[in-house]
Amino acid sequence: MTTNRDYYEILGLSRGASQAEIKQAFRKLARQYHPDVSKENNAEEQFKEINEAYSVLSDEQKRAQYDRYGRAGLGDMGGMNNANVNFNDIFEELFGFGMGGGGRGSRRNAPRRGRDLQMSIDLTFEEAIFGVEKEIQFEREEACSTCRGSGAEPGSNPRTCETCGGRGEVRQVRQTFIVQMVETVTCPNCQGRGQIIEKPCHTCSGRGLERKRVNKKVSIPAGVDNSMQIRLPGEGGPGTNGGPSGNLFLMVDVKPHEYFKRRGEDILLDLNINITQAVLGADIEVPTVDGQEKLTIPAGTQPGKIFNLRGKGVPRIRQSGRGDERVIVNVDIPKKLTVEQRELFEKLASTLGTTPKPQQKGFMDWLNEAFGG
Repeated sequence: MTTNRDYYEILGLSRGASQAEIKQAFRKLARQYHPDVSKENNAEEQFKEINEAYSVLSDEQKRAQYDRYGRAGLGDMGGMNNANVNFNDIFEELFGFGMGGGGRGSRRNAPRRGRDLQMSIDLTFEEAIFGVEKEIQFEREEACSTCRGSGAEPGSNPRTCETCGGRGEVRQVRQTFIVQMVETVTCPNCQGRGQIIEKPCHTCSGRGLERKRVNKKVSIPAGVDNSMQIRLPGEGGPGTNGGPSGNLFLMVDVKPHEYFKRRGEDILLDLNINITQAVLGADIEVPTVDGQEKLTIPAGTQPGKIFNLRGKGVPRIRQSGRGDERVIVNVDIPKKLTVEQRELFEKLASTLGTTPKPQQKGFMDWLNEAFGG
């Protein structure tokens, strides 16, 4: 097939495209129009056109001739019949199989990283704030202690699979509309191991792995919060064929505190004071995660007033410093009064007047201003 369309147009590229961009464009279009996977009616013609454009533009000499003289400058150099392109690597990467006559070789026995594990870890509010060293217990697969991971009973040895020659995979040939394709599949005789175990280990039944319970001390950093993940490298499942172990991820679950709440790096505390403290002012002690802290309540403090205790909040992870503690003051109105208290309030009431005064700002307005939204 020879197309009359511009090769750059076919691949959706500008004339200044790099070789990497040309290859990327070809791969994208090949996935879309390859007749073995595409449902387009004209997929076969489209794919031939894409191949022709790529065979020219991926060759520096052909591309230079094409850029200078157009299709006429290619002469016998153009078209798929004279393409000098390693489509085998591209086809195997795109579709998992190569073209007849070769391939990349076996990947079945390549080193593979072990799978990741996950577990939750419970922390108190204070442990999450200041960090703690915890001992955790979990289960994972490790190399069998009896056969040391071979899967064979001690005293016996696995033999190389005669079907795949130890590669763990075999090739199946099939014909497509263009070329003969070779598809790589798992060896049905050894199930991809490359070896046949005639006497399986009595402990692991030939798997080479056994499940074990692991105890480990871990350091929880200060400042962690709910749903954060802590990664423990190499503490997951074992790798295969010499690959590294996976990771263990700890999902943090912080128990609620009796009266502290957390908002990002700040700690919130709702604090009740009595009406005389609000009216006359007072020096009081308030709880923080570091212990009791002195707080001065000015005379005339209104309900909802927020006081800031700087540096009494949550430590910043991977940074210096801490957040603040925000103390939200509530005025505790007594529900029952003694006779003497009632008389005093009645005298006070006669001096304050009885006309209600509408507020310009409500309690939620004060909170939004204090916490930024």
